[in-house]
Amino acid sequence: MQESQPGLRSGTPSRRSNLHVRTAKAAAGSRRCTDRQRGELGKADLSAAGPWLSGNREMIGGNESSTAGQIPMSYLTCLTYILGEWTGVEHIEDYLSYAVYLLWVLFPLAVVFLLPGVLVILFYTSILLLHIYKRKNELKEAYSNDFWDGAKQMLATLWDGHGRIWHGYELHGAGNIPEGPGLIVFYHGATPADCLYFMARLLILKKRYCHVVADHFVFRLPGFKILLDVHGVIHGPKEECVRALKKGRLLAIAPGGVREALFSDEMYTIVWGNRKGFAQVAIDAKVPIIPMFTQNVREGFRTLGGIKILRSLYERIRLPVVPIYGGFPVKLRTFIGEPIPYEPNITAEELTAKTKAAVQALIEKHQKIPGNIFRALMERFQTQKKDD
Repeated sequence: MQESQPGLRSGTPSRRSNLHVRTAKAAAGSRRCTDRQRGELGKADLSAAGPWLSGNREMIGGNESSTAGQIPMSYLTCLTYILGEWTGVEHIEDYLSYAVYLLWVLFPLAVVFLLPGVLVILFYTSILLLHIYKRKNELKEAYSNDFWDGAKQMLATLWDGHGRIWHGYELHGAGNIPEGPGLIVFYHGATPADCLYFMARLLILKKRYCHVVADHFVFRLPGFKILLDVHGVIHGPKEECVRALKKGRLLAIAPGGVREALFSDEMYTIVWGNRKGFAQVAIDAKVPIIPMFTQNVREGFRTLGGIKILRSLYERIRLPVVPIYGGFPVKLRTFIGEPIPYEPNITAEELTAKTKAAVQALIEKHQKIPGNIFRALMERFQTQKKDD
């Protein structure tokens, strides 16, 4: 028994060593199994995320994160996989790819139709500034006859700044405008932006304010009342126009009105129909007519007036339902022609024909027909100003 004691004691370390070896092997096998499972799980995730997004890992490799023993995955891949699991939609990466493609294709079209909204923003910015001006200066109204002069100068600066920056706006022939009253007759573009630029520039340069005749629907636009009142916009009855001219005011009118704005085209066709009321106003007020035209006004904004159903709808309801697109930063130059003096023996028909011929002459002299948006954009970046 005593001899077997050392044997037992000497054998104990051997058994302990074998136990440690087996334990180490089992642990190593467990780690290999775990690593293998993790690798398979990572492959399964990539397979579920789809070939399109997994192929983009190299492009967005800066966003990849990795840990030891795992296949690196991009945040976009993980997000797409989670979105697919959450919605239950298979191959969601294909739908996302199609959505990105549609966004890329439709984005320029959306911009073209959204840019005209800049004018709407400017209109309502003007209205907001007028309300602020009124609240700030209403106490001075009782002591001043020119309450709105400051507001007019402020809005003139706003609109002239927009015309100068966006269109490189120029005014030529301002010396043809008489010191006294006069009726300015102009070709109507898709929007009245050129007329607003002209009014602003004239006020800044000549300290002369020009009133304008507007269509009846303008007076029904929400929030526009204060803007129309401050600028003395006239609805259009002949008697009211004659009274304004006899008071020595300068008045602007587009005989083509909304119909010319919506349904003329890049050929710059004058759409006056049989309208000759403006000529009778000039005869009754005994004032000269001053023709006016703005170069490239049809390239800045255009309409879908060529669609016949829209023309029929307008003639039925008399509202501007034709979509407008554009807002392109084309070059705009307004040209003032030589005045047509008052003649006591001239008829309204004869004066209308003379005025139409004068406006047509300005179009033929200063506008390349047919109008071209790309050419007008190139003219915007020409540094040389055109002579009067």
